[in-house]
Amino acid sequence: MSYLDDTIAAISTPLGEGGLAVIRLSGREALAVADRCFEPVGKRSVKPSAAASHTLQFGRIVFQGRAVDEVLVAVMRAPRTYTREDVVEISCHGGLLPAKLVLDAVLAGGARLAEPGEFTQRAFLNGRLDLAQAEAVADIIHSRTELALAAAEEQLAGKLSQRINRLRDDLMLVLAHVEAHIDFPDEDIAPDTHAQLLGRIDAGVAFMDELLRTANEGQILRRGIRAAIVGRPNVGKSSLLNHLLGRDRAIVSPIPGTTRDTIEETANIRGLPVVFIDTAGLREPGEAIEAEGVRRSHQAMRQAELVLHVLDAAEPLHPEDGRQLAEFGGKQRIVVLNKSDLPARLQLPAGLTVRAIAISCLTGTGLESLKDAIKQVVWAGEIRPEMLEVMINSRHQDALRRAREAAARSGEALRAGATLELVALDLRIATNAVGEIVGKTAVDDLLDTIFSQFCIGK
Repeated sequence: MSYLDDTIAAISTPLGEGGLAVIRLSGREALAVADRCFEPVGKRSVKPSAAASHTLQFGRIVFQGRAVDEVLVAVMRAPRTYTREDVVEISCHGGLLPAKLVLDAVLAGGARLAEPGEFTQRAFLNGRLDLAQAEAVADIIHSRTELALAAAEEQLAGKLSQRINRLRDDLMLVLAHVEAHIDFPDEDIAPDTHAQLLGRIDAGVAFMDELLRTANEGQILRRGIRAAIVGRPNVGKSSLLNHLLGRDRAIVSPIPGTTRDTIEETANIRGLPVVFIDTAGLREPGEAIEAEGVRRSHQAMRQAELVLHVLDAAEPLHPEDGRQLAEFGGKQRIVVLNKSDLPARLQLPAGLTVRAIAISCLTGTGLESLKDAIKQVVWAGEIRPEMLEVMINSRHQDALRRAREAAARSGEALRAGATLELVALDLRIATNAVGEIVGKTAVDDLLDTIFSQFCIGK
């Protein structure tokens, strides 16, 4: 848990060589700390504490009596900042050493190193963002497709939070009515009021059901789906991976057993992130290393949500192919008939109902149809812009499930004429669970868990 009285600092750009690196400070002493290590250069540059808000100052960072780099210092005064605290951002030359020396100077000046996600945590604690919006910051950073980025930006803009807050307000209104009648037990709830309260509860339950239906899509956009590319040696698994990625990632060789380990890479398939796993050829292994590769292939297949089963369309069905077709029958799968540029000799078993796509990794034929098929398996129907506004994550899903169950119980109790104390108890549970999503009822352990997943400097 962060301490709001501290002034924190961190390198906010990726480590490594680059054009620029940015060191960020936030806290009530941010300007004073920057003053201690910044030396203005030129007639118009001043110390950060003397600078107007949202201005740039040119100068040098001085550490242990020597200038370590020329920098631009951005001064942003509270509350018009990301954290709603005084913020200073120092832009220095990129590279590990310049950034480290500037950070060392800032820490020596009185700041402490920020914890992962602490800047965004302060934005939440200071009311700049709610918890759902704070999570969207991490989703934006980790977005791997334009659709994932669009969904995260909608959440950062507060589209999901607006709906959650309306839901919570409705539940709290019902709870207030129920508790008012508990305080005056001699007065029964009027029939029309009773009907209105039930209507609000039922509407809340229906709305939560609607949000819960977006959970799978939200998970797909955030983390992608795992698709294992499996099959016998030399059927074209590695070639297929390279085509789907658009680059040569896996070694392609006519020698069977070239792939000894699983290779994982993410590709953008029709706007959806798909983690493709190239596996070792499935056959009886000849030696210990290949045996381990085959074992890992089976493990990857079990963990995958989709199997791309590659067969050689230019050869008759091999007994091993038939065994694998039966083994993978319980998984979502697409049979990929590779080498379709050659005369067809493969016949699938009679009665086998499976989606099959003919492709050629040599000519590229059929690859676009395969991508369409993958998208249809992963996400049925059209991806509409309004769907991206309310893509919930797994934490939201858990909170909504608890809220939905409690709200449904409260409705059943109210219909059955149960004591109003029982109705109120479940309504409180539902209201608190909904409030967890935006952080209105968040506990410290939950906040620590969420923000620990951020990178340092964000």
